[in-house]
Amino acid sequence: MSTAFLFPGQGSQRPGMLHALPADEQVAAALAEAAEVLHLDPLGLDSAEALASTVAVQLSLLIAGVATARSLIARGARPDLVAGMSIGAFPAAVVAGALDYCDALRLVALRARLMEDSFPRGYGMTAIVGLDVRRCAQLVARVHAPASPVYVANRNAERQMVVAGAEAAMEDVARLALEHGATRTERLAVSVPSHCELLRPAADTMREALAAVRLRPTRIDYLSASSARTIIHPAPLAEDLASNMACPVNWYDTARLAWERGARLSVEMPSGNVLSGLTQEVFAEGVCVCSQDTPVDTIVALVDREHRAGSCGG
Repeated sequence: MSTAFLFPGQGSQRPGMLHALPADEQVAAALAEAAEVLHLDPLGLDSAEALASTVAVQLSLLIAGVATARSLIARGARPDLVAGMSIGAFPAAVVAGALDYCDALRLVALRARLMEDSFPRGYGMTAIVGLDVRRCAQLVARVHAPASPVYVANRNAERQMVVAGAEAAMEDVARLALEHGATRTERLAVSVPSHCELLRPAADTMREALAAVRLRPTRIDYLSASSARTIIHPAPLAEDLASNMACPVNWYDTARLAWERGARLSVEMPSGNVLSGLTQEVFAEGVCVCSQDTPVDTIVALVDREHRAGSCGG
């Protein structure tokens, strides 16, 4: 049996998320390195006002993910594999040993600025619950137009999709979805149209930036939430990190891959429990917890139990 650390994407952020991190050496070191690289106090990124910025959101998720994972690892709770949704791919790559944290901070700051500058207003993402990917794609095709684009962006679960695009187009898709059997639609706290063709130019710029960064082979399994495949080597990892903002997310198949590779425990990094809820659909006979709401000692005990079960062949 094995343990997966999961790193959430934009939309899961909460005010005060960095202030809520454990008061230990690993967290202090991660905050200090962020301050040195970014030339700002990272604890100023997680206020409600600051989190209106895509830059603050993505940096907060990166810092919180790396700091929490390092804190858990220092206590003996080591993951066997990692996966991250969208921006979560960057802390996942750091924890997998493939990307230096300092480089991740610079890359994520660039990524967020590119996304924010490309679509400062009038765009975003909307969740649609209760429809499968085929039906959602049909409705998107009815609405999509060059002047009002919309795309299927995420397959989060078997019957939970996310669309991305212009506000009016998303509203039309949401209305059609409810008319065709969706149980709920929700405008997400994301101000850019992630995971679709609209961000292809920004992804090209990220590809150039990653070409100047040294990546290493992963030390533990890194699961791509874009391709739902394991990535080990630097070249495909660089491509995955660069392009994921413009590629659809397939979290459902990524969670299935984690299960197939032996994961029976998933631990979600801050903030919130979005990935835990999505992953539980696949981990029906496993355990999914979120670090923010679970005592550290409990997580350490759960990870230890999984490792003992694995060593006994159970």
